[in-house]
Amino acid sequence: MQYTSPTKLYDAYVFDMDGTIYLGDHLLPGAKRLIEGLRTLGKPVRFLSNNPTKDPHQYLAKLEKLDIPTPVEEIANTVVTTTRWLKANHPDATVFPISEQPLKDALAAAGIKMSDNPEEIDIVIASYDRTFEYRKLQIAFDAIWYHKRAILITTNPDRYCPFPGGRGEPDAASIVAAIEACTGTKCVANMGKPEAVMLTAALGDLDVDPTNCMMVGDRLMTDIGMAINTGMASTLLLTGDSTLEEAQALPEAEQPTYVLERIDHLIPEEIRNEWGWSDSDS
Repeated sequence: MQYTSPTKLYDAYVFDMDGTIYLGDHLLPGAKRLIEGLRTLGKPVRFLSNNPTKDPHQYLAKLEKLDIPTPVEEIANTVVTTTRWLKANHPDATVFPISEQPLKDALAAAGIKMSDNPEEIDIVIASYDRTFEYRKLQIAFDAIWYHKRAILITTNPDRYCPFPGGRGEPDAASIVAAIEACTGTKCVANMGKPEAVMLTAALGDLDVDPTNCMMVGDRLMTDIGMAINTGMASTLLLTGDSTLEEAQALPEAEQPTYVLERIDHLIPEEIRNEWGWSDSDS
């Protein structure tokens, strides 16, 4: 693990968004010029998120508002991966999404049947759902435990979603835990980081070797975990969730390749100096 800038450029860069590119509604220092710099150098840039409460078009709108215009094809999140996985592996299944509207809309657009009747449900999808209630838990319980017909999957494994100022909200893992606790079952598939399905969503349209690509994020378990699972180089940004101390406490094989305090330090120092970049003027 190196607490210093990379000395080389990679073939492509995959970025987590919240806590890495922006925090809340504000760009993090150096983020805009970093993305522009990579594009100037001809390096493909892709954006990923484990958050299923927005669809890629909503992320596009946010990036545009922050003056980082990005084609929607270069953005993927767990709404995308969940829908693709179901179409590829269970196209005829009836699902019960414990989720917010963006995932439901994507499932409907993909022609995936949804139901809240436990006698019809083949797959329960546990997601980040701020409308979670006992009624939904009962439906999942009946479909899995009573009727013994449904399996449990999740959009993402995050325990909580961090907010600016140190607060947060319970995320999908808390809903998975509630269903597992009452049914005695186990979640059989995860559609988010650190699983390789997210790498496929990010790099699937590029002819690049993942081992010469860089994953950049602020969470050790998901962002850095996906990089390690898929052989990518990784950078932990100390602008969001995980800390340097937490990274240092991990076994060497689970540590990020780099740890940086500023995202624009992904550009090697020699190039930054050539461009006249200073940490004080971004």
